[in-house]
Amino acid sequence: MAKKTINNDVLLANIIKGIEEVKGNDISILDLRDIDTAVCDYFVICNGNSNTQVNAIVGSIQKTVSKDLKDKPWHVEGTDNAEWVLMDYVHIVVHVFQKHIREYYNIESLWGDAKITTIENKY
Repeated sequence: MAKKTINNDVLLANIIKGIEEVKGNDISILDLRDIDTAVCDYFVICNGNSNTQVNAIVGSIQKTVSKDLKDKPWHVEGTDNAEWVLMDYVHIVVHVFQKHIREYYNIESLWGDAKITTIENKY
């Protein structure tokens, strides 16, 4: 049985909802579709204040996407130390950082050609 295709916009909305449920901070969406060397269509980047919150964000995203879309990430890594967790939904890759780690790696600057959308915190 072939895996059903999920609309990127719907998946993005569910990922954002999962982040917001546990008060993830500084949410950015990088649109990589016009970049030839990009490995996916979008990066979603956010941060938490501690390893506990980073893991809570990851869990909330997985729960929201699973419940609403019956989908799960192809791969997740980094949950052991929860400084930088990567969640691979194939067309969308989510990066959940602790704030100081995000500032250090500054992924947004590495993808300077990407169109960046910032989501305002709702709280």
